[in-house]
Amino acid sequence: MSPDVPIPTPAWRPLVHFTPRQHWINDPNGLVKVGEVYHLFYQHNPQGSDHANMSWGHASSRDLLRWQEHDVALPGREAHAIFSGSAVVDTHNTSGLGRSGDASPPVVALYTGAGHSWQAQYLAYSRDAGETWHFGPDQPVLDEGRADFRDPKVFWHGPSGRWVKVVVYPDERQIALYGSPDLHVWTPLSVFGPAGETGGIWEVPDLFPLTDEAGQEHWVMKVDVFAGGPQGGTGAQYFVGDFDGTVFTPHTPARWADYGKDFYAAITWSGTPGRRLWTAWQSSWDYATRLPTHPWRGALTLARELGLRRGPDGEPWLTQKPLRELDSLRDRQVSLHLTPEAPAVLPLMPERALDLCLTLTPGTHLSLRLTSEAGDELSVEADLGSGTLTLKRPACGLLADVAGFGGTHAAPLPPVENGALDLRILLDTSSVELFTGGGLLALSDLYFPEAMPQRLHLSATEGEVTGVGWTLRAVAPGETR
Repeated sequence: MSPDVPIPTPAWRPLVHFTPRQHWINDPNGLVKVGEVYHLFYQHNPQGSDHANMSWGHASSRDLLRWQEHDVALPGREAHAIFSGSAVVDTHNTSGLGRSGDASPPVVALYTGAGHSWQAQYLAYSRDAGETWHFGPDQPVLDEGRADFRDPKVFWHGPSGRWVKVVVYPDERQIALYGSPDLHVWTPLSVFGPAGETGGIWEVPDLFPLTDEAGQEHWVMKVDVFAGGPQGGTGAQYFVGDFDGTVFTPHTPARWADYGKDFYAAITWSGTPGRRLWTAWQSSWDYATRLPTHPWRGALTLARELGLRRGPDGEPWLTQKPLRELDSLRDRQVSLHLTPEAPAVLPLMPERALDLCLTLTPGTHLSLRLTSEAGDELSVEADLGSGTLTLKRPACGLLADVAGFGGTHAAPLPPVENGALDLRILLDTSSVELFTGGGLLALSDLYFPEAMPQRLHLSATEGEVTGVGWTLRAVAPGETR
């Protein structure tokens, strides 16, 4: 093979996370459930593994795990590239895009068209439940003459009887809110920000309601930052407050949605009443264009169930847990009971991911090491004494000269409640997602082992750990990859 041709890296292809068969992927777009089918769209270069030729890739699923990849839904146009956006089911045909005899209401996408020196919001639609797509008018539905103005997220606001859209002013670190009766004509409502972390430009806003454990509704405003994240570089921050149909008013300070390096551009799924889910891009702009995977580059996080509950300060905090459908992939089970005198070693199986559900007693110091013939590939430390969760990943082999990848990523553990702390660990071939404190803390990181990992070493140098681990069946290659 020519040295100029990338070498395939099948050992790093995710087993349970979505990645396209080939080429580039970044932000998830247009996440919408139509009937019983989830439609995933995403920023995609259908011609290569670099961030170029931006289009909307398309995959569909009935369980958010087994994906059928389709042809590109919205290919880049001569006049503009297809940047991020969202999609909704227009149940009452407010847009007028549906026709008599259609089997389902129109599905309408609002996306950013990006020219050489401008960005504006455009419309596209589907009349067959999200299967095939058509571009709307050549002119934008919202244009403020700005160079940077992007990432529309749209939802129906029942109390005010209109559609609401949040769009970001990246350089100003602001989110603009608009209202519309028909998805075509948009009226300015208000502007939120700057607030929270403003060290980098803002991107990919979202605004959605959640109910806390007492049954009280709150609104969550999420926006990503290009710099200043919890581990440096990109990150996702959120605020909890009220939305009256016109203005969002925060009642909490900004908090990080995820303390890892690889969680960006999360947006919520539309069309899932009674259940709030979101999915993010599993990468960082610090090194996304240099990841050595082939023939694909980029992946998405698993969908996460969102909730709200009172945190350590008595204010509502966002909670995140892996989607419940993940349980359907569990097969082999092992029980764990760790003490300082009784560590454990779990052999790792090819073509299997790992799902660990652990409980740590107060004062516990838990250590996990993923090892291969090349040595340590990844380590996690949960130290309840110091209140710190730490993940270390090396940058070796093909990543040895990739700046910003290797290092130690730490996060503050939530306080121990009811005498114990929960820790959920999802380990795929090239990523790890950690959840603790009932979902109050999430930490997501990529890793690319130098050699195939063979064992997971677990030890409790202090305290006691109990729990259960399951191997997860790989999703059939014909369905996801």
